[in-house]
Amino acid sequence: MQDRNADETVVVTGIGCVSAVGIGREENWSAILNGQGGVAAIDRFDATDYPVRIAAQVNDFDPSRYMDAKDARRADRFIQYAVAAAREAVDHATLTIDDSNAERVGVIIGTAMGGLQTFEDGVRTLHTRGPGRVSPFFVPMMLPDMATGIVSIQLGAKGPNLATVSACASAAHAIGEAAATIRRGDADVILAGGSEAAVTPAGVAGFAAAGALSTRNDDPEHASRPFDLHRDGFVLGEGGAVLVLESLSHAIARGATPLAVVSGYGTTADASHIVQPSPGGEGAARAMTLAIARAGIGPADVSYINAHGTSTRLNDAYETLSVKTVFSDQAPPISSTKGATGHLLGGAGAVESAYTVLAIRDQILPPTINYYEADPDCDLDYVPNEARPATVQHAISNSLGFGGHNVSLVFSRFEAE
Repeated sequence: MQDRNADETVVVTGIGCVSAVGIGREENWSAILNGQGGVAAIDRFDATDYPVRIAAQVNDFDPSRYMDAKDARRADRFIQYAVAAAREAVDHATLTIDDSNAERVGVIIGTAMGGLQTFEDGVRTLHTRGPGRVSPFFVPMMLPDMATGIVSIQLGAKGPNLATVSACASAAHAIGEAAATIRRGDADVILAGGSEAAVTPAGVAGFAAAGALSTRNDDPEHASRPFDLHRDGFVLGEGGAVLVLESLSHAIARGATPLAVVSGYGTTADASHIVQPSPGGEGAARAMTLAIARAGIGPADVSYINAHGTSTRLNDAYETLSVKTVFSDQAPPISSTKGATGHLLGGAGAVESAYTVLAIRDQILPPTINYYEADPDCDLDYVPNEARPATVQHAISNSLGFGGHNVSLVFSRFEAE
């Protein structure tokens, strides 16, 4: 069945963002363009005995600025980040949600881990104090769908409401599915994005045990170095972002200013390995090819790629190969902002989509920081260390997740008719 609004243009009209480099959209963007990183020694818990003692933590975050203090105490940090980002995005979009439109405003927010700190705290209470002392809010604070649920409650959005959980592709899936839902005619507006708060004892220990994390404990500032020859793993990050997506007709009717068009969405599976990308990055290549086709453009029209770029050996090499597969010898500039923010797991695709839209808005490419020595297996233009003015008409944001999930989103410059 063809989507009822299959030809309807979906635009981004608002952005909210929380990460280790800043709380708020413009603070984030300024830090990214200036090459400021957010990786430091972990101080959220005592990591003395951990093999990895660094992370990209969100500091100076006060959830009571975005929700009632009592509600905040009953919300895991991943929920708090989502609420903060959603409120900023709605304000940026000058969107009012009330009885006249609430049923046509949806929320789709992805996460990989959900309320991991809540889970750890609850299990500790169970074993040290007994089942009778487990909080009645243990389950609702932990559930992955609760960022979506609490955002809808806080803002009064009564339209389509769901959570996407596909590891590090979760937020990108949320944005792609939100655009598809609007084209299907099931909503006029959707708050879409992702959130994560996995800088916890179990989160750090688990990813470290898998050999996924950088062990550059003595030099945290330079630990996350996507595509660099001496990269040794990703740095765990936290935060989230929300984009206000809406049909162009709805945006025009209420006088909103489109920031960019969500023009393409491609999603595939590697069906290969639980954590490693498929050889040669063929799954990522297919996702980009599908997204470009859905956008109605060709590879030569893409001006920039915001890479998944995790700073791990295989991901960066295979993502480079996937770009070569799609673009041959005409690959556009490609950069990874994870050098600054670390890897936000299920929130990564949202934060990076936000940066991609802002790159289109300001016609500038964010840099890959900590890029010092070229890797023969990574031989593209990675916009090393300094932002670069550029003409950006169409840009891709890639997100690739454990389990073999691949998502590519194409964002395009809005051209008023």
